[in-house]
Amino acid sequence: MNITDKIKMLEIPVKINGNQNMIYPVILVDGNSTILVDTGYPNQLAQLKQAFKAENISFNLLNSIIITHQDIDHVGNLMSIKKEASKPIDILVHEVEAPYIEGSKLPVKLALLESRLESLTEEMKLIYQGFKNFYNNLHININSTLTDNQVLPYCGGITVIFTPGHTPGHICLYHKASKTLIAGDCLGIENGELVTSSESINYDQDLYIKSLEKLSSYDINTVICYHGGLYEGNVSQRIKELVKK
Repeated sequence: MNITDKIKMLEIPVKINGNQNMIYPVILVDGNSTILVDTGYPNQLAQLKQAFKAENISFNLLNSIIITHQDIDHVGNLMSIKKEASKPIDILVHEVEAPYIEGSKLPVKLALLESRLESLTEEMKLIYQGFKNFYNNLHININSTLTDNQVLPYCGGITVIFTPGHTPGHICLYHKASKTLIAGDCLGIENGELVTSSESINYDQDLYIKSLEKLSSYDINTVICYHGGLYEGNVSQRIKELVKK
């Protein structure tokens, strides 16, 4: 889906607990640069390629990937893409998040499951083992680390907004020219309304609320939520309402 002529929202179907859902990665297209923001769950490479094709963008043009944060549904196809790419792919993440993705720090959700291992149900132990196997095989070298307020040279300028809380190094991306926010998991959509990320899956709730307050200061007309898709309206006002809850 075209958000602007340079920002495309992908729609990738996924089954979660037997229910059909969607995730919404983003493609940024600017001249010779084709940038994917987040990569889906593991084993979704074929669906990613199909989504590129639906947007009339050649997957072979992909040259950079921006990861909003470490969670498995965002980094799931990093290795598959790097192995299949016909040319080097630059991987960009926030400097705080990089060690979790490179493997020198244990991803926070995996660490949480590990700390509760003895009390987990058999089903959750299987999920834990799947997470552990995945991250043990995620051997990614980060080409470039990002910092707060850094302006990337794509699409006339994409601002990196450091929004920790959901994870330690979560980022959002802001395209000032179109007033579009790529929110990662900082925000979601339920029943057509913009909502917060659940406290139960946030690394640090106090940090998360401060990040929402930070986002409320931006002039935003459109939000792309990784879980939920597109939201348009008086976004800043809605975020202020969410902070007060």
